[in-house]
Amino acid sequence: MKNLVYILYFICLISNAKTITVGKSYPVKTIKQALTLANDGDTVLVTTGIYKEGNILIHKKIAFLGKNFPTLDGQNKFEVLSVAADSVVIKGFKIINSGHAALDDPCGIKVYDRSFVRIENNILDNNFFGIYLQNSKNGVVKNNTIKAYGKQEQLIGNGIHCWKSDNLQIIGNKISGHRDGIYFEFVTQSVIWRNISNYNIRYGLHFMFSNDDSYITNVFKGNGAGVAVMFTKNVKMFNNYFEENWGDSAYGLLLKEIADSYIFNNHFKRNTSGIYMEGTSRIKVEKNVFEANGWGMKIQASCMENEVVHNNYIGNTFDISTNGSLVLNTFNSNYWDKYEGYDLNKDGIGDVPYHPLSLFAVLTESNPSSMLLYRSFMITLLDKSEKVLPSITPDNFVDNTPLMKQLRL
Repeated sequence: MKNLVYILYFICLISNAKTITVGKSYPVKTIKQALTLANDGDTVLVTTGIYKEGNILIHKKIAFLGKNFPTLDGQNKFEVLSVAADSVVIKGFKIINSGHAALDDPCGIKVYDRSFVRIENNILDNNFFGIYLQNSKNGVVKNNTIKAYGKQEQLIGNGIHCWKSDNLQIIGNKISGHRDGIYFEFVTQSVIWRNISNYNIRYGLHFMFSNDDSYITNVFKGNGAGVAVMFTKNVKMFNNYFEENWGDSAYGLLLKEIADSYIFNNHFKRNTSGIYMEGTSRIKVEKNVFEANGWGMKIQASCMENEVVHNNYIGNTFDISTNGSLVLNTFNSNYWDKYEGYDLNKDGIGDVPYHPLSLFAVLTESNPSSMLLYRSFMITLLDKSEKVLPSITPDNFVDNTPLMKQLRL
């Protein structure tokens, strides 16, 4: 009965809906006037122009549409667009120059405690925060271009910031120049798909306390660090590209205190460290490519019950590194380009187990300055000796079934 009442109410809204057009050549000249005249279910259509109306508040269930990307200018003073109603659609605007403040986080677009809001095909330029979803459910943020020009992370907000929300879809956005490209905190049952998050100051994507989410087919390139996933469980990370995230504390993917997650078919290329794992458990790392990184993976001794299987390690300075002798993780059937074993029975699996942890990687972990000796004859000799007769590196840090050929991924 309740569903029937809702359907009848929705039909009534549609049948009585009207379109209010805003522009210099129309009776309604300002957006705020149009929002006053609008009712639930109406469309406010804004034509080309520059609108400097301070903070624009949408508090009705409307479609708010721009024609040929009209510009909403916050004049570096105001939050540009605030949403305080369910089922609002925002599409086709250029939103620029929000205010900058550390206490109230002014945004290009901010959604306050609402559901079923859709933000699509907008251009956001030079805002403190780009798009901010606060305590929202069933929201969609799709195909927006979000750009800022931050130089220091404390002076700029995040491109897409989501807090205490559920069942969000973050799809096909392009984000650059913010503190974090995409930020999730206490966000559950959500998907991040086909976004390009490049050249942000801190992380391309930052997870905190956000369980049961997925991020799929995204590109994280040239950020301070690629992605950080912290204090989280049940995360699926599929088909992403982590590229050129260089720096002293930079990683393609940082995992800290996460559990029961799956990292599948990702490409880690030219990062300081492809994956850095600390305090992780029951993570499966499968069918990924680690190519031309400083370290393919850094797995700290605090990690346990992780499985690294069917990955390609190609052209990394160090394939694996760790900071202790305790090994509670397994490595099986990976391809290592540094493997020098043989395959007499031609089954594609090396007849000699491979120890991917080199002596020099262990020395560098405790004495970073020893990198000055990299490629010296003495270090090469020590590494070769250690592989024949392991004495310092842990015996059980081993791939017993190394692959002779790269996997086709």
